[in-house]
Amino acid sequence: MTRIGFYSGSFDPVTLGHTDVIRRAAGLLDRLVIGIGINPGKAPMFDEAERVAMLEDEVGPIAAQTKTDIAVVTFSGLAVEAARANKASIIVRGLRDGTDFDYEMQMAGMNGEMAPEIQTVYVAASPAVRHIAANLVRAVASMGGDPSPFVSAGVLKRLKAKPGKKA
Repeated sequence: MTRIGFYSGSFDPVTLGHTDVIRRAAGLLDRLVIGIGINPGKAPMFDEAERVAMLEDEVGPIAAQTKTDIAVVTFSGLAVEAARANKASIIVRGLRDGTDFDYEMQMAGMNGEMAPEIQTVYVAASPAVRHIAANLVRAVASMGGDPSPFVSAGVLKRLKAKPGKKA
């Protein structure tokens, strides 16, 4: 039986926290599908194509290291439906703290009602990256701060290349 997981988020931008969860989840799965949620009501820093390219660059070495098939897809709508469409039996969620846990437990309950065949598995973020949140990285970058402790060198380069951004 192939263990397929689905890890979703906006990944705007991809942070070291995201890649920590991806690396650790990949070690548990045969295939990991990373779903970039596209919400037409939001104005992301990076467009859909940029986020796909950014994630593909970041996960390539992880896939090679863990020998896990990692795919990057986009979706709109419910993550649980995207997980089902990608034949995942596991939804992977990263946890940073108790606030995340409370929210994620509610989400797992709702997803469990809609798709009881899909289990939610939590991956606790490593202590070194627990404080990292993409929205805070965007704020630091846009206000001229140094986001380098929170993102890879490749993502930092993309942040610096954004017009009007001070990263």
